[in-house]
Amino acid sequence: MRPRQQVVATIAVTLAAIIAFTGRVSGIAMADGAVPLGGGAGIIVNGTYCTLATIGHDNSGALVGLTAATCGGPGSSVDIEGGPGGVGNVVAANDDLDYAVIKFDPAKVVPTASFAGFGINGIGPDPSNFGQPVCTQGGATGNGCGTFKFGGPKPSIVAAHMQSWQPGDDGAPITVDGQLVGMTRNGYTGLVGAGVSLPSTHITFTLFSAILGDVNAKGGPGAGFSPIPA
Repeated sequence: MRPRQQVVATIAVTLAAIIAFTGRVSGIAMADGAVPLGGGAGIIVNGTYCTLATIGHDNSGALVGLTAATCGGPGSSVDIEGGPGGVGNVVAANDDLDYAVIKFDPAKVVPTASFAGFGINGIGPDPSNFGQPVCTQGGATGNGCGTFKFGGPKPSIVAAHMQSWQPGDDGAPITVDGQLVGMTRNGYTGLVGAGVSLPSTHITFTLFSAILGDVNAKGGPGAGFSPIPA
């Protein structure tokens, strides 16, 4: 078992025990055997390690979440890293914006706005200032913060400097002041500096406003998405 899996498994077991006693998490009824799940959790999509960006409900009332489309397309099964399998399926995707919509089984998942201490308190405006603090939680790397840097190959894709990135962080949430502003696409580490080369890690991410705009325009699964309130 990977170290990250052990941490997630311990958190899941501990929270499940507490919930089994109280019967509720943030006012949401807990079904027998269900596991807490929120943005920043490690998930496995069609055998690929990734990260859940966020979880909530769409305008049909379905329990849905978002991750990177590179993790798996429509029909892909979703498991919780270090936890139960078959908790949901990918029901829609957009390769251009690199997002996938997951429909979760509410009998197996209890959504939370704060997973492993990483809280998501609603959806925020696009980051726009160079050096603006941004934070993330990846299924492989864990929690970390960095700074907003610049635009990418298209207006909806931007970049930030981060302390680190690893495979398995794809789909991770990007937040500003605790509000969701983007979803990680990928990362890379290069050498920068004049005279002395220093490692510098960057991630590219899709603005969540662009993802939400596309989902709403299509009107299918995920349309009208609203994250679980804190």
